Amino acid sequence: MGERYDAVVIGAGQAGPSLAARLGESGRKVAVIERKLAGGTCVNTGCIPTKAMVASAYVAHMARRASDYGVTGGDINVDMDRVWQRTRGISERSRTGVEKWLEGMRNVTLIRGHATFESPRALRVGDMRIEAEQFFLDVGGRAAIPDFPGIDSVPYLTNVGMMDLREMPRHLLIVGGSYIGLEFGQMFRRFGAQVSIVERSERLLPREDPEVSAAVLDLLQAEGIEVHLAAECIELGGSAGDVSVVARCAQPRLEVRGTHVLMATGRRPNTDMLGLDKAGVATDERGYIMVDDQCRTNVEGIWAMGDCNGKGAFTHTSYNDYEIVAANLLDNEPRRISDRIEAYALFTDPPLARVGLTERGALQKGHKIRVGVRPMARVGRAVERGETRGFMKVVVDEDTQRLLGATILGINGDEAIHCLLDVMYAKAPYSTVTHAVHIHPTVAELLPTALQDLKAP
Repeated sequence: MGERYDAVVIGAGQAGPSLAARLGESGRKVAVIERKLAGGTCVNTGCIPTKAMVASAYVAHMARRASDYGVTGGDINVDMDRVWQRTRGISERSRTGVEKWLEGMRNVTLIRGHATFESPRALRVGDMRIEAEQFFLDVGGRAAIPDFPGIDSVPYLTNVGMMDLREMPRHLLIVGGSYIGLEFGQMFRRFGAQVSIVERSERLLPREDPEVSAAVLDLLQAEGIEVHLAAECIELGGSAGDVSVVARCAQPRLEVRGTHVLMATGRRPNTDMLGLDKAGVATDERGYIMVDDQCRTNVEGIWAMGDCNGKGAFTHTSYNDYEIVAANLLDNEPRRISDRIEAYALFTDPPLARVGLTERGALQKGHKIRVGVRPMARVGRAVERGETRGFMKVVVDEDTQRLLGATILGINGDEAIHCLLDVMYAKAPYSTVTHAVHIHPTVAELLPTALQDLKAP
């Protein structure tokens, strides 16, 4: 059986459905192929369910702190099954919304199954052969599992498995001290589990400036999380309910035991079973599809968006990929990936928000910089809320007077930092912020203050 379409979108993550809608509205006959769950990682095992769990953990944490605010509370108990039900309900409603949207799109057909290319203009889904002039790949990624000794015999969890836990782990071991590992670590500590984090690098979040890594380490340790750094030569041992993580090359040798282990050691693209070789699509050594500044692959008529192209690992970058493809293909607007300013957040409590270059990154690029720092303990809103951990930091190019980057580790920092991000996109001088009158009392009102006291690094 064969079908012919004008355009085929493979994957119904953050970029795919939006692009399918635009293509269908343009009059094209479109197929969307999804092998598993509509909505992709964000809706099903990423942003939406994890942030729902973070919210539950935050409530438990603040309930334990009630007396700090003059409020008397009783014993705090976390019902993991009810946390799971709430989280799953939010995720399922979001996924159902995406599915109904796809099913109602004009000129768009949703096909369930795994797609494999047979040529640059044809692929197969089960018994169906599909031909098209244009293909748009939005196949996402999955947890990357390193080849540690014991990995094939010791049961472990990934971010997907963590979403299915309905009982509290007594002691959660986490291999990996970056974004996924730290969010789950703080979350489950607040739920009541013992948590130990094992990281191969000499500090957490090695891509951040050292003082950011140190501050995040301090806040996690303050909540009773064990953190083991410089843990090289990792291997797993034990069996279900009694697992161990061993770092043979740590000084001294490290061994931690627990009931569950989470592998939070990065992501890999879902490109290995697409038959890309038959389509002639080039990938790099890690399996990411190589694209140009407008998400085009080396094969005419094939684009790659989202996590699978290695140009971003976030929902917002995936969606921006869709916008870039649609702008160039449908709107005659030459948008580019290189115009995008790096921006992301770690959703611990308090959150870590980052835009642009770090201080270290700016110096490495040869910028002559000035830096402004303001501790959250001097931010009125943070003091009033009783949440004064962290700081805000801004980096300015001394010659151009433009913002190069910023970090906010602190309450509401994930929202406030957009004040600076928008100024960076406008290519306006940093004085645009210092001359603005912000609302009091907010976190954002201290951004001008941080920029009024710039110093050489």
